[in-house]
Amino acid sequence: MLFGNSRESLRRGWLEAFKKSQTGALLTALETQLADLIREHPEYHAWLEHGDDALHADFSPESGRTNPFLHLSMHLALREQVSTNRPQGIARIHVALAARSDAHDAEHRMMEALGKALWEAQRAGRMPDERSYLEDLERLVTFASGRKDR
Repeated sequence: MLFGNSRESLRRGWLEAFKKSQTGALLTALETQLADLIREHPEYHAWLEHGDDALHADFSPESGRTNPFLHLSMHLALREQVSTNRPQGIARIHVALAARSDAHDAEHRMMEALGKALWEAQRAGRMPDERSYLEDLERLVTFASGRKDR
């Protein structure tokens, strides 16, 4: 588990990594990964500076606001999946998508498939369907390779 089993502890981990990176404090390996992701998303910096107020913010679809903690956590999950090639084949898919722009953009394109897999698993009360997830990711590669804007 990243920082515990509650929404608040997870969010606090992101906030602490951000704060430590801002002050130049020594970071753990995980905090370094978190700080790197935060650095790649400057649109969240001002918001993360709110500190404890951010711990309790709600991000309903109706609000129209992106949940920065969810977004950053999905990046982290995708990077872990790619680094371990689990599910098998995801590293190849990531390379193919990153070849079109860059690794960060590839992750953004992969997030919808990850979110769908997690949502379906949660709704059904089961583990995510890796085969369906990979099929959705493969469609991204097929779509990208068929685009004429190369």
